[in-house]
This record gives sequence, structure tokens and C-alpha cells, in this order.
Amino acid sequence: MATILITGGTGSFGRAFLSFMLENGDDDDVIRIFSRDEQKQEAMKREIKDNRVRYLIGDVRDYQRVHRAMRDVDIVIHAAALKIVPAGEYNPDEMIKTNVIGSHNVVEAAVDRGVSNVVCLSSDKAVAPVNLYGNTKACMERLALLANGSSGDTKISVVRYGNVIGSRGSILTFLADQAKTGTLNIAHQDSTRFWITLGQACELVLSVIAAQYGGDIFIPKLRSTRILDLCQTLYPDVPVKYTGLRPGDKVHEWLTNEYEHIADAGFAWRIMEPAAGGRWEIGNTPISSGDTIIPAKELLAQPDFAAEVDRALAA
Repeated sequence: MATILITGGTGSFGRAFLSFMLENGDDDDVIRIFSRDEQKQEAMKREIKDNRVRYLIGDVRDYQRVHRAMRDVDIVIHAAALKIVPAGEYNPDEMIKTNVIGSHNVVEAAVDRGVSNVVCLSSDKAVAPVNLYGNTKACMERLALLANGSSGDTKISVVRYGNVIGSRGSILTFLADQAKTGTLNIAHQDSTRFWITLGQACELVLSVIAAQYGGDIFIPKLRSTRILDLCQTLYPDVPVKYTGLRPGDKVHEWLTNEYEHIADAGFAWRIMEPAAGGRWEIGNTPISSGDTIIPAKELLAQPDFAAEVDRALAA
């Protein structure tokens, strides 16, 4: 039996992880959904009829509420975040309050409550960040990993991955809406991105929990595609228009930088903290979306990705 708290539990990952655990977890598990959106919680209650689920309204910005929500919790999945890059550029104080201060609250409350395992969700945009969202995720990574060093029995890890292809507001729904207008708008003809499905992200988080590590960053072994190739594969008859890079955009994303040394953990790449025996040195080859490209047709033929495309097109 385990009690699991998911911050941002009404978001795309939270809903997917809840479904994943209800299907694969134990019958006596308790899963607490923690979020500030009461409407989404009510919708989830109507959709998911399972006595193992509890719903807690609260904001990660409020330490006292987070601390109270973690009473008797064994595992915390920290998924709450403001994620829209342009919104962060124009509302920096709000993104900092949620992504940095909120993350600090989650980590501190988990340590104080003696939670066994904490997994914080990060992004490839935290590597060599050029926008506020990426910078806040880089701050979250440091807060989490440094807290692990003085956390007693609480193991705190980070998972860092690329774009979730089936999430709310993902590229699949974006392109579907764009295609209805008769034009697909993309920022740059050479843009590339790493892709992961919600199911793969859930499996990664569960693997990290099961491995009982602490103080490390875990990175799935992802491949990337060109955005243009993805557009032309999904909508070959719809013309493409280049709009130019928005403030905070990159042409390519990185999953690691040239200083981070990675080790193979089997289910993922593992970056160990230097204080825990990891190495920090110049000369490592970054994992760049510009260097790991496969044809979009090949990516979308994989069963997990094909299912996400079918679901998005049916919506």
C-alpha cells in the first residue's frame, strides 16, 4: 500500500499518471490529486469512479497547504508548473512564484513530512535555457537535487524530457487546429524537437521510483524529428508558413549540456550529482535534437505515437 500525491494532478501528466497507477498499482493504494482548478477536479470526479482517489484543492505557492496535503504521503510526483513559454516571458513573476517558489515548497514539505520518494518533472528547456520557463525549470532541478543531500531518508530525483506529443495543447492539437485554417504556421524551417508520449513519461517516472535513487537527473532515450517533416507527414496537402522565432524560442533543444556526464541506467540516461560521485567536466557531447533526428513517418509508426495521433485526430 502506498499513498501518492500528484501536484498539478488535473494536468495532462497528472491525469495520465493517475490512470496509469489505477490500472497498474495496488488495490489499496491511495492517490491524492492536488491542484488549484476546482472545475477540472469536479470533471475528474465524474469521469473517474474509484475510491482510491482523493481530491485536494490547493496551490503549490501556499506552503502550509502543501505541507498539510503531504501528511502520511509516501510518494510525491511534482508536476505542477506554468509551462507556456510566451506567457512566462510576459508574466515572469507569476511563473517564478509557481515554478520556483512552488517547487521549493513541495520539496521542503516533503522532507519535513518524511516522504520516502519525490520525483520532480523537468524539461529539455532547462538545459542552456533561453526563456524564463527553462530558467525556472533549471532552478527547480537545483532546488530538488541540493535538497536531496540533506533530506535524511527522503529520496528526491528529477526526470527531464522533451515535448509530450499527446498533452493538452500539444503539437498534435495545435496542428489539427491550424490545418482547419488552410495553413500550418511554424517558427523556423530547421526547428527540431524531442518527443515522448504521456504513457512513456509515466513509465519513466515509475521506473525512477522503483529504482530508489536520489539526487540524480534521469533522461529518457528519445529521438527527435524536424517540425517541418512532422507537419508534412501529418498534413501533406496543407501549405506551411514560417513565422519566425518567438522570444524564448530555440531552433534545437538539448537534453544534456557539454558539462553533464551521463551514465546508462538501462531504462534511461542518468546524470549523477558531482557531490554523489558524478562528474562535471568539459568535453561531453550534448544530446541535441539536431543530432538525433529520425523521419517523422518512422516516429509516428511506433505504436505509442500512432495511438496519440489517432486520439488527437479523433478529437
